[in-house]
Amino acid sequence: MFEYLPPLNEHNLPYPDTMHPIVVHFVIAMVLFAFLCDVIGTLTRNYRLYEVSWWNLFFATISIFIAIIFGQVEAGLAEPYAAAVNVLNLHTLLGWSLSGIIAAITAWRYVIRSNDPKQLPLPYFGAGLLLTGLVFFQTYLGDKLVWVYGLHTVPVVEAVKGGIL
Repeated sequence: MFEYLPPLNEHNLPYPDTMHPIVVHFVIAMVLFAFLCDVIGTLTRNYRLYEVSWWNLFFATISIFIAIIFGQVEAGLAEPYAAAVNVLNLHTLLGWSLSGIIAAITAWRYVIRSNDPKQLPLPYFGAGLLLTGLVFFQTYLGDKLVWVYGLHTVPVVEAVKGGIL
């Protein structure tokens, strides 16, 4: 069965480079931009920004599941060494949690939008602020996996294959 799978390259991937960071950057941008639009829309009373925020959350909800699929595949192919395992596990757990949190906030936002599209309750801003903090922490963990532990970088892949790590 495995002979039908494409061979792994120097990044230990069946495709040219990691896809998870590409997709997840869209999610990060859309979530942060949605919260920013809500804040600016409230401060300036420009309620059209609420519509921009809604659509960003909607597409972020879809995109995070795509990011998780690529993340799970790439984490499985990463062959993480002992020092990286805890960070990778926390990043994975928080990623799955964020998918549920973003979906719940998007659903809440849909209800708010349906009831009164020109007003956002204060607790919604608290949830948005909490979500922003979680996204920043998740980004930190992802950066650490790449820039500190070097997952899917050529030298680390070669070290793991050579039994050095």
